[in-house]
Amino acid sequence: MPKQAARGERGNPPATLAGMSRRPRLLFTALALTALLWLLFATAERALALAQRFLALPAWLQWTLGGVLALFAAAGLMVLWWLLRPRRRRPIPAPDRGSLELRIDRLRERGADTGALASELGELDRRRASTRIYIALFGEISTGKSSLIRALAPHAQVASDARGGTTREVDHYDGSLPDGRTLVLADVPGSREAGGETREILAREEALRAHAVVYLCAGDLNRSQADEMHWLADFGKPLLLVLNKADQWTSTEREQLLARLRQHSRGIASAVLAISAGGSERYQRQLADGSTESVERLRKPAVEPLLQALDRLVASGAEGLEDLREHSVLAGLHERTGMLETQTRADEAQRIVRKYARRAIVGALAAIAPGSDLVIQGVLAAGLTRALAELYGVKVSDVQIEDFVQQARLTVRTGSSIVLAVAGNALKAFPGLGTLGGGVLHAFAYALIFDSMGQALAASLAERHTLDQHDAGARLKELLADTGSTRLRQLASQTMEAVREHDRVE
Repeated sequence: MPKQAARGERGNPPATLAGMSRRPRLLFTALALTALLWLLFATAERALALAQRFLALPAWLQWTLGGVLALFAAAGLMVLWWLLRPRRRRPIPAPDRGSLELRIDRLRERGADTGALASELGELDRRRASTRIYIALFGEISTGKSSLIRALAPHAQVASDARGGTTREVDHYDGSLPDGRTLVLADVPGSREAGGETREILAREEALRAHAVVYLCAGDLNRSQADEMHWLADFGKPLLLVLNKADQWTSTEREQLLARLRQHSRGIASAVLAISAGGSERYQRQLADGSTESVERLRKPAVEPLLQALDRLVASGAEGLEDLREHSVLAGLHERTGMLETQTRADEAQRIVRKYARRAIVGALAAIAPGSDLVIQGVLAAGLTRALAELYGVKVSDVQIEDFVQQARLTVRTGSSIVLAVAGNALKAFPGLGTLGGGVLHAFAYALIFDSMGQALAASLAERHTLDQHDAGARLKELLADTGSTRLRQLASQTMEAVREHDRVE
């Protein structure tokens, strides 16, 4: 009986649960509707009462209150519109030409390779002097950029390949608008190509050099394409979003795609349109004997909407678009110069750390134990701190330097056993070093200490732009316990070079 009862209960749970859950739902719905009706009636009653009191006021007071209420309503609508209106993207700020050239000159004096930056400034001047309008065709691979070049510049020789990503460098072709004006069309490498990061950088740089960009797509935008368009908009580039291969869609599908593209590019693209760049297509043809053959045929291009949009976009000529083009080029150069400055500063920091680590090795050859005589090495630690702070443009006082050195000394003493263990294991890992005496062990330990302190301080200064003792101290602890073989091998090599030089002197 219990088993039968259990089977019976399991056989009808839906009906039972449905009967139990429907009633509370109906009850809650009825209560909610009742509360809503009561609220509506109360609001209407209050509004009628206020209207009666308003009508009972003198005429001059009615006009006064009505004007005040109208002003408040207008102000509220304006605030609502300001909050909900689509925001125009503000272009990335660009430095003036003089300050940018000064930064490049300083980098060149510090030994950095600034040839590419100087060439970019030269190209900026050359294109301004030519007064020709440059249009970059931008987009992912296999969206039909090369076919569009053929349609816009019929006499251009464009390489054809069945594989994706056929454009390997930036090529320029002369095209023309319906009114006869000449355009320089830049065919750039497609983005999102496996292993094509270098060519993608070329494409972005050329897009910044152009007066306007035609962004080509073959369907709805994916995340990376949307990011690319936003990146171009951040530099203030005049942009046309073009749906290619439009003849492959029905009119309904095409309109739906265009509607989605307009939504993606609101506030970014000057126009969104559909074209067919032509090109070739393959299809299977049925023969009389029942067999099939593969046939390739050319599709007729239909690019008139693009030509009309380009005509409107460049109506002001190269002179009217030159300010925007120069802004985008200088903004791009500002970013590239900043990256080179960061890299150059990091390379200089490494040289400073290596120099002080070598000095610490030489000074530690007579040390008893790593950390026990850091007072002797305190001058070097203070010099390392001061040199790195000066490199990163951080003003520090002698008190701050002393406090940081004291904290580093405490950290090293606390972790001296870890330092010795790491140093000993590192030396054993390299043939010929593990059998050397304790002097080499101590020297290597000091190399590890000063390299870790320098690396930690440089990273903290670069990120925080101030001498943050707690952050640098935390980084120091991590680096002291780091057993990465590459770093330890470099420190071991540096230690042995210093030891051999020290032995030769003695």
